[in-house]
Amino acid sequence: QVQLVESGGGLVQPGGSLRLSCTTSGSIFSFTSMGWYRQAPGKQRELVGRIFKIGSPDYPDSMKGRFTISRDYAKNTIYLQMNSLKPEDTAVYYCNAVGTSGSVWGQGTQVTVSS
Repeated sequence: QVQLVESGGGLVQPGGSLRLSCTTSGSIFSFTSMGWYRQAPGKQRELVGRIFKIGSPDYPDSMKGRFTISRDYAKNTIYLQMNSLKPEDTAVYYCNAVGTSGSVWGQGTQVTVSS
């Protein structure tokens, strides 16, 4: 079974940046889409953005402008670049991949934005 491993979370001050990574045990070509979600304490998991096998990433309106998804085919890795972070961005960030056999989730990585 394919596994997703996230990394790059941590503590950052408001206004700072972080880049999260999600590496798959298989090829990212095998997935229809990959994306990032987040879940803050007491809130539902929400979509941050996703990228399809073909085309550019798309983001919900609430996430546009500060978050950027990219991928490295050679490393089987997608990234989430987060800029101008705010305390309300504090959450566990999850990587997700969707393929013909279903959906796979990573274990999550904590991002805390605090001074």
